[in-house]
Amino acid sequence: MSELVVRGERVLIDGVLRSAAIQIRDGRIVAIGEPADVGSGIAVHDAGSDVVMAGLVDTHVHVNEPGRGEWEGFETATRAAAAGGVTTILDMPLNSIPATTTVDALEQKRAIARARCHVDVGFIGGVVPGNASDIAPLAEAGVLAFKCFLIDSGVKEFAQVDETQLRESMPIVASLGRVLMAHAELPAPISRAVTALDPSADPRCHATWLRTRPPEAEEQAITLLVALARETGAHVHVVHVAAAGAIPILRRARAEGLTLSAETCPHYLVFSAESIPDGATRFKCAPPIRERAHQEALWAALRSGDLDMIASDHSPCPPALKLPAEGDCLRAWGGIASLQLSLAAVWSNAPAHGATVADVARWMSERPARLVGLDTRKGALEPGRDADLVVWDPDAELTVEAHALQHRHKVTPYEGMRLRGVVHETWLRGERVYNRGHFVHEPRGRLLSATAT
Repeated sequence: MSELVVRGERVLIDGVLRSAAIQIRDGRIVAIGEPADVGSGIAVHDAGSDVVMAGLVDTHVHVNEPGRGEWEGFETATRAAAAGGVTTILDMPLNSIPATTTVDALEQKRAIARARCHVDVGFIGGVVPGNASDIAPLAEAGVLAFKCFLIDSGVKEFAQVDETQLRESMPIVASLGRVLMAHAELPAPISRAVTALDPSADPRCHATWLRTRPPEAEEQAITLLVALARETGAHVHVVHVAAAGAIPILRRARAEGLTLSAETCPHYLVFSAESIPDGATRFKCAPPIRERAHQEALWAALRSGDLDMIASDHSPCPPALKLPAEGDCLRAWGGIASLQLSLAAVWSNAPAHGATVADVARWMSERPARLVGLDTRKGALEPGRDADLVVWDPDAELTVEAHALQHRHKVTPYEGMRLRGVVHETWLRGERVYNRGHFVHEPRGRLLSATAT
Protein backbone atom coordinates (compact mmCIF):
# COMPACT_ATOMS: atom_id res chain seq x y z
CA MET A 1 0.00 0.00 0.00
CA SER A 2 1.42 3.39 -1.03
CA GLU A 3 0.36 6.54 0.77
CA LEU A 4 1.12 10.18 0.08
CA VAL A 5 -0.17 13.65 0.88
CA VAL A 6 -0.07 16.51 -1.61
CA ARG A 7 -0.73 19.82 0.07
CA GLY A 8 -0.79 23.41 -1.04
CA GLU A 9 -2.00 26.91 -0.33
CA ARG A 10 -4.28 27.07 -3.40
CA VAL A 11 -6.01 23.73 -3.89
CA LEU A 12 -9.24 23.81 -5.90
CA ILE A 13 -11.89 22.02 -3.83
CA ASP A 14 -15.59 22.35 -4.74
CA GLY A 15 -14.87 25.41 -6.86
CA VAL A 16 -12.91 27.23 -4.15
CA LEU A 17 -9.14 27.78 -3.92
CA ARG A 18 -8.03 27.12 -0.35
CA SER A 19 -5.23 25.56 1.63
CA ALA A 20 -5.73 21.81 1.77
CA ALA A 21 -4.02 18.45 2.06
CA ILE A 22 -4.98 15.66 -0.34
CA GLN A 23 -4.42 12.21 1.12
CA ILE A 24 -3.70 9.61 -1.55
CA ARG A 25 -3.63 5.86 -1.11
CA ASP A 26 -2.93 3.38 -3.90
CA GLY A 27 -3.55 6.01 -6.56
CA ARG A 28 -6.88 7.30 -5.27
CA ILE A 29 -7.88 10.25 -3.14
CA VAL A 30 -9.03 8.95 0.23
CA ALA A 31 -9.45 12.22 2.15
CA ILE A 32 -9.09 15.98 1.84
CA GLY A 33 -8.31 17.93 4.97
CA GLU A 34 -6.38 20.79 6.45
CA PRO A 35 -2.60 20.90 5.92
CA ALA A 36 -1.98 20.69 9.65
CA ASP A 37 -3.92 17.42 9.91
CA VAL A 38 -1.35 15.27 8.10
CA GLY A 39 -0.43 12.28 10.22
CA SER A 40 3.11 11.32 11.07
CA GLY A 41 4.98 8.88 8.90
CA ILE A 42 3.20 9.85 5.67
CA ALA A 43 5.25 11.28 2.79
CA VAL A 44 4.25 14.86 2.01
CA HIS A 45 4.67 16.80 -1.21
CA ASP A 46 4.24 20.54 -0.78
CA ALA A 47 3.00 22.46 -3.83
CA GLY A 48 3.43 25.78 -2.08
CA SER A 49 1.51 28.63 -3.67
CA ASP A 50 0.95 26.87 -7.02
CA VAL A 51 -2.63 26.01 -7.95
CA VAL A 52 -3.47 22.34 -7.46
CA MET A 53 -6.52 21.08 -9.31
CA ALA A 54 -7.82 17.97 -11.02
CA GLY A 55 -5.89 16.99 -14.13
CA LEU A 56 -7.46 18.13 -17.38
CA VAL A 57 -9.64 15.73 -19.38
CA ASP A 58 -9.39 16.35 -23.12
CA THR A 59 -12.14 14.50 -24.97
CA HIS A 60 -11.08 15.55 -28.49
CA VAL A 61 -7.61 14.34 -29.50
CA HIS A 62 -6.51 12.85 -32.82
CA VAL A 63 -3.66 10.42 -32.13
CA ASN A 64 -3.72 8.77 -35.59
CA GLU A 65 -2.11 5.41 -34.78
CA PRO A 66 -2.21 2.92 -36.41
CA GLY A 67 -1.83 3.87 -40.04
CA ARG A 68 -0.79 7.51 -39.74
CA GLY A 69 1.71 7.31 -36.93
CA GLU A 70 3.93 9.71 -38.86
CA TRP A 71 1.27 12.35 -38.10
CA GLU A 72 1.02 11.70 -34.37
CA GLY A 73 1.38 8.73 -32.04
CA PHE A 74 0.36 7.64 -28.56
CA GLU A 75 3.80 8.15 -27.05
CA THR A 76 4.27 11.70 -28.33
CA ALA A 77 0.66 12.82 -27.90
CA THR A 78 0.53 11.66 -24.30
CA ARG A 79 3.88 13.27 -23.52
CA ALA A 80 2.39 16.52 -24.79
CA ALA A 81 -0.69 15.92 -22.66
CA ALA A 82 1.36 15.33 -19.51
CA ALA A 83 3.43 18.45 -20.16
CA GLY A 84 0.20 20.42 -20.42
CA GLY A 85 -1.47 19.12 -17.27
CA VAL A 86 -3.81 16.80 -19.19
CA THR A 87 -4.15 13.47 -17.38
CA THR A 88 -6.82 11.85 -19.57
CA ILE A 89 -7.35 12.05 -23.32
CA LEU A 90 -9.98 10.50 -25.56
CA ASP A 91 -8.73 9.38 -28.93
CA MET A 92 -10.89 10.24 -31.92
CA PRO A 93 -11.74 7.37 -34.32
CA LEU A 94 -10.02 9.12 -37.25
CA ASN A 95 -7.43 9.73 -38.80
CA SER A 96 -6.03 6.29 -38.10
CA ILE A 97 -6.07 3.40 -40.57
CA PRO A 98 -8.28 1.56 -39.96
CA ALA A 99 -10.66 4.04 -38.44
CA THR A 100 -12.17 2.93 -35.13
CA THR A 101 -15.48 1.80 -36.61
CA THR A 102 -15.25 -1.89 -35.68
CA VAL A 103 -14.11 -3.85 -32.63
CA ASP A 104 -11.19 -5.24 -34.61
CA ALA A 105 -9.98 -1.70 -35.38
CA LEU A 106 -10.39 -0.76 -31.71
CA GLU A 107 -8.25 -3.70 -30.66
CA GLN A 108 -5.57 -2.69 -33.16
CA LYS A 109 -5.48 0.74 -31.55
CA ARG A 110 -5.29 -0.69 -28.06
CA ALA A 111 -2.46 -3.01 -29.03
CA ILE A 112 -0.39 -0.10 -30.30
CA ALA A 113 -1.27 2.21 -27.39
CA ARG A 114 -0.53 -0.32 -24.65
CA ALA A 115 2.57 0.58 -22.58
CA ARG A 116 3.20 3.73 -24.63
CA CYS A 117 0.96 6.25 -22.87
CA HIS A 118 2.13 8.81 -20.32
CA VAL A 119 -1.48 9.61 -19.34
CA ASP A 120 -4.72 7.66 -19.35
CA VAL A 121 -6.37 7.12 -22.73
CA GLY A 122 -9.96 6.29 -23.63
CA PHE A 123 -11.34 5.59 -27.07
CA ILE A 124 -14.20 6.91 -29.19
CA GLY A 125 -15.97 4.72 -31.75
CA GLY A 126 -16.96 5.96 -35.17
CA VAL A 127 -20.44 6.19 -36.69
CA VAL A 128 -20.15 5.93 -40.47
CA PRO A 129 -22.42 4.70 -43.29
CA GLY A 130 -23.04 0.98 -42.99
CA ASN A 131 -21.66 0.33 -39.50
CA ALA A 132 -24.88 0.48 -37.46
CA SER A 133 -24.38 -3.19 -36.54
CA ASP A 134 -20.93 -2.37 -35.15
CA ILE A 135 -22.13 0.26 -32.68
CA ALA A 136 -23.33 -2.06 -29.91
CA PRO A 137 -20.23 -4.31 -30.12
CA LEU A 138 -18.00 -1.23 -29.88
CA ALA A 139 -19.88 -0.10 -26.78
CA GLU A 140 -19.57 -3.56 -25.26
CA ALA A 141 -15.84 -3.45 -26.03
CA GLY A 142 -15.58 -0.29 -23.95
CA VAL A 143 -15.59 2.79 -26.16
CA LEU A 144 -16.62 5.81 -24.10
CA ALA A 145 -18.46 7.72 -26.84
CA PHE A 146 -19.16 7.83 -30.57
CA LYS A 147 -18.28 10.35 -33.26
CA CYS A 148 -19.72 11.21 -36.66
CA PHE A 149 -19.17 13.77 -39.40
CA LEU A 150 -21.98 15.53 -41.22
CA ILE A 151 -19.52 16.64 -43.90
CA ASP A 152 -16.48 15.17 -45.64
CA SER A 153 -13.98 14.35 -42.89
CA GLY A 154 -10.98 14.81 -45.16
CA VAL A 155 -9.96 11.13 -45.03
CA LYS A 156 -11.50 8.36 -47.08
CA GLU A 157 -11.54 5.88 -44.16
CA PHE A 158 -14.18 7.89 -42.28
CA ALA A 159 -17.17 8.79 -44.43
CA GLN A 160 -19.80 11.36 -43.49
CA VAL A 161 -23.32 10.37 -42.50
CA ASP A 162 -26.56 11.87 -43.73
CA GLU A 163 -29.92 12.32 -42.05
CA THR A 164 -31.19 8.86 -43.00
CA GLN A 165 -28.09 7.17 -41.65
CA LEU A 166 -28.26 9.19 -38.43
CA ARG A 167 -31.87 8.07 -37.94
CA GLU A 168 -30.62 4.49 -38.06
CA SER A 169 -27.63 4.97 -35.75
CA MET A 170 -28.77 7.49 -33.15
CA PRO A 171 -31.41 5.27 -31.47
CA ILE A 172 -28.74 2.59 -31.05
CA VAL A 173 -26.32 5.05 -29.46
CA ALA A 174 -29.13 6.30 -27.21
CA SER A 175 -30.06 2.77 -26.11
CA LEU A 176 -26.46 2.15 -25.06
CA GLY A 177 -26.28 5.25 -22.89
CA ARG A 178 -23.44 6.77 -24.91
CA VAL A 179 -23.05 10.27 -26.31
CA LEU A 180 -22.80 10.97 -30.04
CA MET A 181 -20.19 13.61 -30.80
CA ALA A 182 -20.88 15.35 -34.09
CA HIS A 183 -18.80 17.47 -36.42
CA ALA A 184 -21.60 19.87 -37.26
CA GLU A 185 -21.23 21.40 -40.70
CA LEU A 186 -23.58 20.62 -43.58
CA PRO A 187 -22.29 20.30 -47.15
CA ALA A 188 -24.94 22.38 -48.96
CA PRO A 189 -24.09 25.83 -47.54
CA ILE A 190 -20.40 25.13 -48.10
CA SER A 191 -21.00 24.01 -51.68
CA ARG A 192 -22.94 27.20 -52.37
CA ALA A 193 -20.19 29.32 -50.82
CA VAL A 194 -17.47 27.60 -52.86
CA THR A 195 -19.49 28.08 -56.06
CA ALA A 196 -19.96 31.76 -55.27
CA LEU A 197 -16.28 32.34 -54.46
CA ASP A 198 -14.64 34.93 -56.68
CA PRO A 199 -12.15 33.04 -58.93
CA SER A 200 -9.64 35.78 -58.26
CA ALA A 201 -9.80 35.34 -54.49
CA ASP A 202 -6.32 34.87 -53.04
CA PRO A 203 -5.93 31.31 -51.66
CA ARG A 204 -3.18 32.59 -49.36
CA CYS A 205 -5.71 34.72 -47.52
CA HIS A 206 -7.42 33.24 -44.44
CA ALA A 207 -10.47 35.28 -45.43
CA THR A 208 -10.75 33.20 -48.61
CA TRP A 209 -10.86 29.96 -46.61
CA LEU A 210 -13.30 31.58 -44.21
CA ARG A 211 -15.71 32.45 -47.02
CA THR A 212 -15.87 28.80 -48.08
CA ARG A 213 -17.08 27.66 -44.60
CA PRO A 214 -19.94 30.03 -43.73
CA PRO A 215 -21.59 30.08 -40.29
CA GLU A 216 -24.78 28.76 -41.89
CA ALA A 217 -23.08 25.39 -42.37
CA GLU A 218 -22.73 25.06 -38.59
CA GLU A 219 -26.11 26.54 -37.78
CA GLN A 220 -28.04 24.29 -40.16
CA ALA A 221 -26.16 21.18 -39.04
CA ILE A 222 -26.92 21.90 -35.38
CA THR A 223 -30.56 22.53 -36.21
CA LEU A 224 -30.70 19.10 -37.86
CA LEU A 225 -28.99 17.46 -34.87
CA VAL A 226 -31.48 19.09 -32.50
CA ALA A 227 -34.38 17.69 -34.53
CA LEU A 228 -32.84 14.21 -34.50
CA ALA A 229 -32.09 14.40 -30.78
CA ARG A 230 -35.73 15.28 -30.19
CA GLU A 231 -36.83 12.34 -32.35
CA THR A 232 -34.43 9.69 -31.05
CA GLY A 233 -33.72 10.72 -27.46
CA ALA A 234 -29.97 10.54 -28.11
CA HIS A 235 -27.48 12.69 -26.23
CA VAL A 236 -25.80 14.78 -28.93
CA HIS A 237 -22.56 16.63 -28.25
CA VAL A 238 -21.58 19.27 -30.80
CA VAL A 239 -17.82 19.48 -31.13
CA HIS A 240 -15.72 22.59 -31.87
CA VAL A 241 -18.45 25.25 -32.09
CA ALA A 242 -17.03 28.31 -33.86
CA ALA A 243 -20.10 30.27 -35.01
CA ALA A 244 -21.97 32.69 -32.76
CA GLY A 245 -25.24 31.81 -34.50
CA ALA A 246 -25.04 28.27 -33.13
CA ILE A 247 -25.42 29.45 -29.55
CA PRO A 248 -29.12 30.45 -29.52
CA ILE A 249 -29.96 27.16 -31.27
CA LEU A 250 -28.23 25.25 -28.49
CA ARG A 251 -29.89 27.40 -25.84
CA ARG A 252 -33.39 26.79 -27.18
CA ALA A 253 -32.79 23.04 -27.46
CA ARG A 254 -31.75 22.79 -23.84
CA ALA A 255 -34.63 24.95 -22.70
CA GLU A 256 -36.83 22.39 -24.41
CA GLY A 257 -35.28 19.69 -22.24
CA LEU A 258 -33.21 17.93 -24.89
CA THR A 259 -29.96 16.26 -23.89
CA LEU A 260 -27.57 18.40 -25.85
CA SER A 261 -24.08 19.59 -25.01
CA ALA A 262 -21.38 21.46 -26.88
CA GLU A 263 -17.74 22.44 -26.77
CA THR A 264 -15.48 25.03 -28.28
CA CYS A 265 -11.69 24.98 -28.64
CA PRO A 266 -8.80 27.12 -27.41
CA HIS A 267 -7.97 28.37 -30.90
CA TYR A 268 -11.44 29.88 -31.34
CA LEU A 269 -11.04 31.67 -28.00
CA VAL A 270 -7.51 32.96 -28.63
CA PHE A 271 -7.30 33.81 -32.33
CA SER A 272 -9.56 35.84 -34.59
CA ALA A 273 -9.76 35.95 -38.38
CA GLU A 274 -8.79 39.62 -38.50
CA SER A 275 -5.33 38.89 -37.05
CA ILE A 276 -4.30 35.88 -39.17
CA PRO A 277 -1.57 36.82 -41.68
CA ASP A 278 -1.59 35.76 -45.31
CA GLY A 279 -0.11 32.34 -46.01
CA ALA A 280 -0.35 31.26 -42.35
CA THR A 281 -1.73 27.78 -42.98
CA ARG A 282 -0.85 26.75 -39.41
CA PHE A 283 -4.12 28.49 -38.43
CA LYS A 284 -6.28 26.44 -40.79
CA CYS A 285 -8.96 24.25 -39.23
CA ALA A 286 -12.61 23.39 -39.80
CA PRO A 287 -14.80 25.07 -38.84
CA PRO A 288 -12.48 28.00 -39.46
CA ILE A 289 -11.31 30.57 -36.96
CA ARG A 290 -13.94 33.28 -37.37
CA GLU A 291 -14.08 37.01 -36.73
CA ARG A 292 -13.66 38.60 -33.31
CA ALA A 293 -17.40 38.98 -32.80
CA HIS A 294 -17.75 35.19 -32.90
CA GLN A 295 -14.88 34.81 -30.44
CA GLU A 296 -16.51 37.16 -27.94
CA ALA A 297 -19.81 35.30 -28.29
CA LEU A 298 -18.08 32.01 -27.51
CA TRP A 299 -16.57 33.39 -24.32
CA ALA A 300 -19.97 34.72 -23.27
CA ALA A 301 -21.56 31.33 -24.02
CA LEU A 302 -19.04 29.56 -21.80
CA ARG A 303 -19.82 31.94 -18.96
CA SER A 304 -23.59 31.56 -19.43
CA GLY A 305 -23.47 27.76 -19.75
CA ASP A 306 -24.68 27.69 -23.35
CA LEU A 307 -21.34 26.05 -24.13
CA ASP A 308 -20.33 23.34 -21.68
CA MET A 309 -16.64 22.82 -22.13
CA ILE A 310 -13.37 23.34 -23.97
CA ALA A 311 -11.48 20.59 -25.82
CA SER A 312 -8.33 20.92 -27.89
CA ASP A 313 -9.23 19.15 -31.15
CA HIS A 314 -5.50 18.41 -31.29
CA SER A 315 -5.05 17.42 -34.93
CA PRO A 316 -1.45 17.58 -36.16
CA CYS A 317 -0.05 16.44 -39.49
CA PRO A 318 3.37 16.25 -41.15
CA PRO A 319 4.54 19.84 -41.78
CA ALA A 320 4.60 19.34 -45.55
CA LEU A 321 0.80 18.87 -45.57
CA LYS A 322 0.44 22.42 -44.27
CA LEU A 323 2.01 23.62 -47.54
CA PRO A 324 4.23 26.20 -45.80
CA ALA A 325 5.96 27.30 -49.00
CA GLU A 326 2.76 27.87 -50.97
CA GLY A 327 0.75 29.17 -48.02
CA ASP A 328 -2.41 27.93 -49.77
CA CYS A 329 -5.19 28.06 -47.20
CA LEU A 330 -7.60 26.20 -49.47
CA ARG A 331 -5.41 23.17 -50.17
CA ALA A 332 -3.44 22.85 -46.91
CA TRP A 333 -4.45 20.21 -44.37
CA GLY A 334 -6.72 21.63 -41.71
CA GLY A 335 -5.93 20.93 -38.08
CA ILE A 336 -4.30 22.66 -35.13
CA ALA A 337 -1.79 21.13 -32.73
CA SER A 338 -2.37 22.48 -29.24
CA LEU A 339 -2.69 19.65 -26.70
CA GLN A 340 0.28 20.76 -24.60
CA LEU A 341 -0.79 24.41 -24.65
CA SER A 342 -4.53 24.29 -24.03
CA LEU A 343 -4.47 25.29 -20.37
CA ALA A 344 -2.10 28.21 -20.90
CA ALA A 345 -3.92 29.34 -24.05
CA VAL A 346 -7.28 29.43 -22.29
CA TRP A 347 -5.99 30.91 -19.04
CA SER A 348 -4.11 33.68 -20.87
CA ASN A 349 -7.46 35.02 -22.04
CA ALA A 350 -9.86 33.84 -19.33
CA PRO A 351 -9.50 36.61 -16.69
CA ALA A 352 -10.16 39.32 -19.29
CA HIS A 353 -13.50 37.60 -19.94
CA GLY A 354 -14.43 37.35 -16.27
CA ALA A 355 -13.42 33.71 -15.85
CA THR A 356 -11.66 32.19 -12.86
CA VAL A 357 -9.52 29.14 -12.18
CA ALA A 358 -12.69 27.37 -11.04
CA ASP A 359 -14.35 28.14 -14.40
CA VAL A 360 -11.38 26.75 -16.31
CA ALA A 361 -11.43 23.58 -14.19
CA ARG A 362 -15.13 23.16 -14.84
CA TRP A 363 -14.71 23.63 -18.61
CA MET A 364 -11.57 21.52 -19.01
CA SER A 365 -11.76 18.86 -16.28
CA GLU A 366 -15.15 18.38 -14.64
CA ARG A 367 -17.55 18.62 -17.56
CA PRO A 368 -15.43 16.65 -20.06
CA ALA A 369 -15.16 13.81 -17.53
CA ARG A 370 -18.91 13.86 -17.01
CA LEU A 371 -19.59 13.89 -20.76
CA VAL A 372 -17.94 10.52 -21.29
CA GLY A 373 -18.97 8.85 -18.04
CA LEU A 374 -15.65 9.20 -16.23
CA ASP A 375 -16.92 11.52 -13.51
CA THR A 376 -16.72 8.90 -10.76
CA ARG A 377 -12.97 8.67 -11.40
CA LYS A 378 -11.77 11.85 -13.09
CA GLY A 379 -12.43 15.57 -13.33
CA ALA A 380 -12.46 16.77 -9.69
CA LEU A 381 -10.57 16.46 -6.44
CA GLU A 382 -12.86 14.28 -4.34
CA PRO A 383 -12.41 11.19 -2.15
CA GLY A 384 -12.80 8.06 -4.26
CA ARG A 385 -11.54 9.60 -7.49
CA ASP A 386 -8.18 8.99 -9.12
CA ALA A 387 -5.42 11.20 -7.76
CA ASP A 388 -4.88 12.95 -11.09
CA LEU A 389 -3.50 16.42 -10.43
CA VAL A 390 -2.07 19.38 -12.28
CA VAL A 391 0.13 21.76 -10.32
CA TRP A 392 0.51 25.07 -12.11
CA ASP A 393 1.34 28.72 -11.65
CA PRO A 394 -1.39 30.94 -13.10
CA ASP A 395 0.83 34.02 -12.80
CA ALA A 396 3.96 32.71 -14.53
CA GLU A 397 4.50 33.25 -18.27
CA LEU A 398 6.11 31.22 -21.02
CA THR A 399 7.09 31.87 -24.60
CA VAL A 400 6.01 29.00 -26.85
CA GLU A 401 9.12 27.52 -28.45
CA ALA A 402 8.92 24.68 -30.94
CA HIS A 403 11.74 22.66 -29.36
CA ALA A 404 9.82 22.45 -26.07
CA LEU A 405 6.71 20.94 -27.65
CA GLN A 406 6.29 17.22 -27.11
CA HIS A 407 3.87 16.32 -29.89
CA ARG A 408 5.38 14.70 -32.95
CA HIS A 409 5.42 17.76 -35.19
CA LYS A 410 6.06 21.26 -33.89
CA VAL A 411 3.89 23.31 -36.27
CA THR A 412 1.40 25.32 -34.22
CA PRO A 413 -0.12 28.79 -34.46
CA TYR A 414 0.95 29.39 -30.85
CA GLU A 415 4.69 29.35 -31.64
CA GLY A 416 6.34 32.56 -30.45
CA MET A 417 3.35 33.64 -28.36
CA ARG A 418 3.71 34.76 -24.77
CA LEU A 419 1.20 32.79 -22.69
CA ARG A 420 0.31 32.90 -19.01
CA GLY A 421 -0.10 29.79 -16.86
CA VAL A 422 2.84 27.42 -16.52
CA VAL A 423 2.37 23.74 -15.69
CA HIS A 424 4.97 22.64 -13.16
CA GLU A 425 3.83 19.12 -12.29
CA THR A 426 1.38 16.51 -13.52
CA TRP A 427 0.34 13.59 -11.31
CA LEU A 428 -1.38 10.46 -12.55
CA ARG A 429 -3.06 8.28 -9.93
CA GLY A 430 -0.76 9.61 -7.21
CA GLU A 431 2.48 9.37 -9.20
CA ARG A 432 4.24 12.42 -10.53
CA VAL A 433 4.73 11.79 -14.24
CA TYR A 434 5.88 15.28 -15.29
CA ASN A 435 8.06 17.66 -13.28
CA ARG A 436 9.16 21.05 -14.61
CA GLY A 437 10.17 19.94 -18.08
CA HIS A 438 11.12 16.38 -17.20
CA PHE A 439 9.21 13.11 -17.49
CA VAL A 440 9.67 11.27 -14.24
CA HIS A 441 8.71 7.74 -15.28
CA GLU A 442 8.40 5.54 -18.28
CA PRO A 443 4.81 5.57 -19.61
CA ARG A 444 2.37 4.82 -16.76
CA GLY A 445 -0.94 5.62 -18.47
CA ARG A 446 -3.79 3.12 -18.59
CA LEU A 447 -6.24 2.36 -21.36
CA LEU A 448 -9.69 3.26 -20.12
CA SER A 449 -12.85 1.35 -20.87
CA ALA A 450 -16.49 2.09 -20.22
CA THR A 451 -16.87 -1.45 -18.91
CA ALA A 452 -14.11 -1.12 -16.28
CA THR A 453 -14.66 0.13 -12.76
